Amino acid sequence: MPEKTEEKVEEKGKKSKKITKEEFEKRVLELHEKGLTAEKIGEALRKEGIHSQEFGKKISKVLGGKYSNPDLKNIQEKLTKLEKHYGKNKKDRRAMRDKERIAAKLRRLKNYLTK
Repeated sequence: MPEKTEEKVEEKGKKSKKITKEEFEKRVLELHEKGLTAEKIGEALRKEGIHSQEFGKKISKVLGGKYSNPDLKNIQEKLTKLEKHYGKNKKDRRAMRDKERIAAKLRRLKNYLTK
């Protein structure tokens, strides 16, 4: 059976950093200011060895009113790209259909999120 090298032992020793709840919230807000979504903030914190479960708070709850649904954001970006494309290419019927379809999807999602 192969022996564990020192590197592997050190990696396992780096399980998590001990920080306070206030420092955790401050770090989440710093990452949000850089333009990261809640999901990307979670990934960045896990790479640093910090897990939100240890603090009993979800990242979206820490962000509060600043939190925006990533699905909504992605659909809005897609719609603006399609509108820009369709503005240049009026005869592109597929783009027109996709624009209407994505607009309907955005409207349905907004209705769902407001309920």
